[in-house]
Amino acid sequence: MSATATTASGGTPPAPGPHRAPAVPEPGGAASRLGWAAADSWTMTRRELAHWARQPVAVVVNLAFPVMLLLMFTYLVGGGRGVDGDPTAYLVPGMLALTMAFGLESTMLAVTQDLGKGVIDRFRSMPMAPGAVLVGRSAADMLQSVAALTVMTGVGYAVGWRWHHGPTAALGAMGLLLLLRFAMLWVGIHLALVAGRPEMVSAVQILVWPVGFLSNVFAAPGSMPAWLGAVVEWNPMSATATAVRDLFGNPGATTGSWAAEHAGLLAVLWPTAIIAVFFPLAVRRFTRIGR
Repeated sequence: MSATATTASGGTPPAPGPHRAPAVPEPGGAASRLGWAAADSWTMTRRELAHWARQPVAVVVNLAFPVMLLLMFTYLVGGGRGVDGDPTAYLVPGMLALTMAFGLESTMLAVTQDLGKGVIDRFRSMPMAPGAVLVGRSAADMLQSVAALTVMTGVGYAVGWRWHHGPTAALGAMGLLLLLRFAMLWVGIHLALVAGRPEMVSAVQILVWPVGFLSNVFAAPGSMPAWLGAVVEWNPMSATATAVRDLFGNPGATTGSWAAEHAGLLAVLWPTAIIAVFFPLAVRRFTRIGR
């Protein structure tokens, strides 16, 4: 139909705005709407996964970087200061937590690149479920995080790390790590939508790295000045690292503080609180793009 075609009432049909999806055929019910949203979300997930095949070097770099840190702190710099026991057994669970937290950088970079190319604007003008883009982004990032955990666990075994409390506890530890990653994912999406440009990721990295190292990933809080150790113990990453060490049966960094004694609880509460704050912020920001 041409742009001058008229409707039965004599008016011209309205064209969708630049950030408003055209009307979608009315589905038959809630199940149909859910199926429509799931299909669109899976399409967006496959789009993100297709990038892995087209950009294998970026995937390898993202997987290799935490491995390089683990090997560096194991053999060159030295980790596990102030720990009674094998420092490698202390360091590996901490590095798993650090890998999950630092994943927000790759999330930010992917989202800002899509924003800069106008890809998200085009998706929002198409007849698809409103949340499919965010679901696809989060699903792809979580799959990448599973791959990263698999690689890091394999490298940990290669350098002598072991878990000692059986498969159920190990799965629980992996669940806590992925919960931290899911929380940081929404932080990354929100910050990317606010920043809008890939260049701003570098500015965020300046803040992310100190927060990551201000934890018990590499050293026990007891080996630090009292005030610094107290700050470190309340870092969400420290809670996850401590809880994961307990589940794996690895040496910990217990100091008798409330945060150390209840690390398992905090490892759930911290990510849940982060999700409760940044998930609605990210969704709201996404719906207001271009307004």
